[in-house]
Amino acid sequence: MKGVLVDSNIVLDVFLNDPKWADRSESKLGEYDQLGILYINSIIYSEISIGFERIEDLESATAKAGLRMLEIPKEALFLAGKTYLQSKKRKGTRRTPLPSFYIGAQAAVLNLDLITRDASRYRSYFPTVRLITP
Repeated sequence: MKGVLVDSNIVLDVFLNDPKWADRSESKLGEYDQLGILYINSIIYSEISIGFERIEDLESATAKAGLRMLEIPKEALFLAGKTYLQSKKRKGTRRTPLPSFYIGAQAAVLNLDLITRDASRYRSYFPTVRLITP
């Protein structure tokens, strides 16, 4: 499977025209769109829905951006749960939200690169995932 998983922060940068990140994120999406398929999953879809009033608008925007929905396999769901449990056992004040574990685990299990601005978060729990940052 050739393609990259696109984290919600990258998609929202572009969709919401973030003044700091939109240009860099859009450039990175354009670069990787030429190399393969841009994927999102149901978690990412849910996270980016905050930028839209209507589902039809979200559907139109994801289609125009060339983002394809990719189901999270059971193996990734299992890995996400185990990795999340491991993170809770670590001592520390910063907690990573569960959706990030679904995204990282899917990239790990399907051997997909991940475009994100949260590189340190994913690097900590999914060191085998190749991270692409704008």
